[in-house]
Amino acid sequence: MSDLETRREASSAGRGTDPAFSAATAPSYIDTLFRGPEGLRPGWGLAFYVIGFLFLQQAVVQAAWARDLGYSGLWSDLLEKIGNFLAAAIPAVVLSRIERRPWSAYGLPLQQTFGRLFWAGALWGFVALSLLIFVIYERGAYFPGHIILHGTRLLRFAGYWLVYFIFVALFEDFWLRGYSLFTLARGIGFWPAALVLSAVFGLLHLRNKGEHWSGVLLAAFIGLFFCVTLRRTGTLWFAVGFHTAWDWGESFFYSVPDSGMLVRGHLLSSSLPGPDWLTGGSVGPEGSVFCVVVMALVWIAFDRRYPSKRVDDGAGPKQ
Repeated sequence: MSDLETRREASSAGRGTDPAFSAATAPSYIDTLFRGPEGLRPGWGLAFYVIGFLFLQQAVVQAAWARDLGYSGLWSDLLEKIGNFLAAAIPAVVLSRIERRPWSAYGLPLQQTFGRLFWAGALWGFVALSLLIFVIYERGAYFPGHIILHGTRLLRFAGYWLVYFIFVALFEDFWLRGYSLFTLARGIGFWPAALVLSAVFGLLHLRNKGEHWSGVLLAAFIGLFFCVTLRRTGTLWFAVGFHTAWDWGESFFYSVPDSGMLVRGHLLSSSLPGPDWLTGGSVGPEGSVFCVVVMALVWIAFDRRYPSKRVDDGAGPKQ
């Protein structure tokens, strides 16, 4: 064998031992910073969601009140409430695409829109409020007065406040118990996230005129109950129905303050001539000590009607 052939064989044998260099497959620093095993990291997802919501909400408020639509601002107020829900929903839609998750994961599956769970929640909410009002009435601290709306004005205001409070419920329940709860639960677990966001829900009521700490605590308690309904039913529609019926019944039907606010165009000339601990004072029945009792009974009844199912705490509500 010649020296040339010997060198060729040695070269061919050596090729198998050469290191196999390839393109780097390790994720970039930016990708590692923003993404985890389950996609976008919960902290970043929540931060992007809040920033997107605040930006859109400012635009919504300015647009709703840019022109005088008449009727003492009622139409502008309704547009603001509709816009608030859109400001909460749009960032969630964008982030659902980024995170590759279905919209239903955030608690408002479209196929259940105003379906059975919504109407079940509405029935529970109106019955619960009626029980609270009855207790206050039996102690001589609620007088319904007389009907002050008639004919088409009654129908128009009943319809207006129904639509109004549907969007109030959609906004508040989705904003704090939709994408926010799902994402925060991925980071710290469902129940810690539910406690944090229920406390936020209560504290936000301090912005209302006439609101006091009693109403804040009750709002937080009701907010936690709504988290339970999400956990048990898998959607927010029960909570939305309950929330809508409670606010509509309190503000329009029974015509009492709702979280410190008495709306225009209510049904009755009612009054609450009793001590604040009983009537809730300027807060309304939500600030009454009996609201705690009523909501505790509702919680017990709900627990029996919708029993607990085994769900992984780290993954949020099962949809």
